[in-house]
Amino acid sequence: MPVERLLPTDEAADLLVLTRDLCDKEVLPPAAEGELTATPPRDLFRTLGRAGLLSLPYPEEFGGAGQPYEVYLQVIEEIAQRWMAVAVGVSVHCLTAYPVAEFGSTAQQEALLPEMLGGEWLGAYGLSEREAGSDIAQMRTRAVQDGGGWRLKGTKAWISHAAHADFYTTFARTDDTGGKGLSCFVVPAGADGLRFGSPERKMGLHADPVAEVIYDDVPVSGDRLIGERGQGMAIALSALDAGRLGIAAAATGLAQAALDHSVAYAKERHQFGRPIADNQGLAFMLADMEAAVSSARATYLHAARLKDAGRPFSKAAAVAKLVATDAAMKVTGDAVQVLGGAGYTQDFPVERFFRDAKVTQIFEGTNQIQRLVISRQLLAGL
Repeated sequence: MPVERLLPTDEAADLLVLTRDLCDKEVLPPAAEGELTATPPRDLFRTLGRAGLLSLPYPEEFGGAGQPYEVYLQVIEEIAQRWMAVAVGVSVHCLTAYPVAEFGSTAQQEALLPEMLGGEWLGAYGLSEREAGSDIAQMRTRAVQDGGGWRLKGTKAWISHAAHADFYTTFARTDDTGGKGLSCFVVPAGADGLRFGSPERKMGLHADPVAEVIYDDVPVSGDRLIGERGQGMAIALSALDAGRLGIAAAATGLAQAALDHSVAYAKERHQFGRPIADNQGLAFMLADMEAAVSSARATYLHAARLKDAGRPFSKAAAVAKLVATDAAMKVTGDAVQVLGGAGYTQDFPVERFFRDAKVTQIFEGTNQIQRLVISRQLLAGL
């Protein structure tokens, strides 16, 4: 059922109507088959890009839509209700453009953002490594100066869109001063020495290809260093605050889809001569699921509105990511329970929702890391 939304403008309301219509026609129909065959929906990203949905929070002068984050995230939520892997892909792509938009020079923004935001390019975010997941200060991928440019050597892990992206926003070590020795680069997909591992065999999000990205002495021109040398840690952490909101919104959409399927099934399924929805125990379970979804939505919208107002939102983003992804795990699990034996089969989508939900508690910083972020800021009086 359509979510009741309070949007800031009539333009935003029209955008959400467009998003729902487009997703019902283009995103939902291939979702089940795409996940079953693990087929990356590359053409679907182009369709969304041409509709302007890959660049919503970025400036209009560079090809974006100039929408506030609270609107962009509600679009992500609508996409996730139809196909979670696509919503995650849109969030990842928006994350890849963030360093250029926020830290790039005017020349870099003019050269790179129109292509990044134009709808035809898809980006990947090269941050995580096998031994440097949550602890990115331990990053080993290294960039060494080579004349006026750089050469990158190392391996990134768990990278969405690996081998399918058009550019890789990459973080690498430029000196040995821990977190202060990281820098950010934009690496084109066709660069010499750029290779990819085999796709990971994952529990869920099968249509989101995740693999190692291998930098084998990859040359990168000097104008692809984003921000200052050594600014990479600050760029990465700033981007992750925004990225966590994208995952929170996607998790909320996934939970909403699970709730909708549960309500429909509970009204249609009869036992002992009446709909199972008439059983108070099950009806109360549905009420708790609704409360969890509504709470998740409220937390990510609060964080987004702080961001849109130019106020600090790091703690609120961590809260949103924690609450929304835990809610997704709980609600999708309850959806399987509501459907009973049917919910455990692939004849209904809720088992897929349940599998897709788990990783939301892991990527963009595990929920244990979110608790660390939140507690540190509380104890610091922030």
